[in-house]
Amino acid sequence: MNTSIIFDMDGTLFRTETILEKALDETFHFLRKNEGWEGDTPIEQYREIMGVPLPVVWETLLPDYSVSVRGAADDYFLNRLIENIRSGNGALYPGVIALFEKLTAMKCTLYIASNGLIRYLEAIVSHYDLHDWITATYSIEHIETLNKSDLVAHIVTTHNIQDGFVVGDRLSDIVAAQTNGLTAVGCRFDFSQEEELRQADHVINRLADLPDILSKSHISVEGN
Repeated sequence: MNTSIIFDMDGTLFRTETILEKALDETFHFLRKNEGWEGDTPIEQYREIMGVPLPVVWETLLPDYSVSVRGAADDYFLNRLIENIRSGNGALYPGVIALFEKLTAMKCTLYIASNGLIRYLEAIVSHYDLHDWITATYSIEHIETLNKSDLVAHIVTTHNIQDGFVVGDRLSDIVAAQTNGLTAVGCRFDFSQEEELRQADHVINRLADLPDILSKSHISVEGN
């Protein structure tokens, strides 16, 4: 049996915190210099909303600023994230490559569905050579809404997925799985919240635990 697994990126495969604070500090330094921002970088506030699309980030962090300023912050932040990835400042979670190798041996088809933008996701996938295992990477930019459930629905329709899993650390991933008839696997990682994880069908503490869930779902290692 060929089973599809749709992974979230930030906080699930990629340790976003390894570049997040640096890129956010650089962005708010830019805002202090050019747009009159006063005060510290709101890193804790950002962590509370981690995983939402970037337009929502800037609406939250810069509520009193114009759309043009938010757009400038968005562009600057994205460029700093990408530069930090390419400079090797980021990191995957432990065991990502080993997991992908094992899932590929199990005849699973792997996808990425992320609220991240296309250029950002391409930087991660390229820097860590994930193309060998990932069939396709989908950004929230691929659909008209900013809804993760709609993004997963787009993947399900595009690839005619009959059954499978969504693996992610936030409620949007869990809801996206369940509204599309897929199994939700919550990741108890850096940005996860226990009240959200309680709504998942399964919860893992490390990526290496995922194959056990597949086995319990009667997916054989040989893919038969």
